[in-house]
Amino acid sequence: MLTIKQISQLAHVTPRTLRYYDQIGLLPPEDIGENGYRYYSDVSLLKLQQILFYRELDMPLEQIKEIMGRENYDLQEALEDHKDQLGKRIIRLQKLITTVDQTLKYLKGEEEMNKKVLFDAFNEEEQEKMEKEAMQMYDPETVKESNRKWKDYSMAEKQKIGEEGNAVYQGFVDAMSKGPGSQEAQACVQRWRDHMNYFWTPNLDQLIGLADLYNDDPRYKKIFDKVHPDLAQFVREAVIIYVNKLA
Repeated sequence: MLTIKQISQLAHVTPRTLRYYDQIGLLPPEDIGENGYRYYSDVSLLKLQQILFYRELDMPLEQIKEIMGRENYDLQEALEDHKDQLGKRIIRLQKLITTVDQTLKYLKGEEEMNKKVLFDAFNEEEQEKMEKEAMQMYDPETVKESNRKWKDYSMAEKQKIGEEGNAVYQGFVDAMSKGPGSQEAQACVQRWRDHMNYFWTPNLDQLIGLADLYNDDPRYKKIFDKVHPDLAQFVREAVIIYVNKLA
């Protein structure tokens, strides 16, 4: 058994933090001695590790408590999820470093500005968030299946998927001058639908639901507006035409 001082030194958290975790029922000690000292077991250490992982992902304490308190909470599955989330963060940081390097080269006059690279690191994160939240509107099992599929991809595959997603939306922009019913725009819808298969497989009604979401939810609309102010509406019009042809 470890004292609060010992576990504090091991985990690099303050005794005050540990007492607070006990106070809110997040990490109660295994035992409290007659002297009032809190004692923690190896199980407590693993629980604390999970809490710190979740905190690293900016999750609120109340949400951490709710997740870890579930009857079906599985430690191994949680660790796999932490690994996946940290991998995503590594990819994002690598993209940010690349973006900084490209911008520095432009500022030093070493090469021309690449407008696409300038914002790639930001677009990929927004796109991932957008797709994940959209899936949560439908079926929780869809989210679980998507997470399982995502975990099976290698780092290189995940980066490739993000780049393909950027290319899909840029394709819509390039097709705007031809109209939503054009061969080019309809090909973009098919590419968009195919790209969704990396995460989940929406039916025709869900495709329209996604297109509506991109327009009706201000958060999603803002993301699309960064690419082109008419992109969200164009995608919706193109998707409706696509679905009507198949219905």
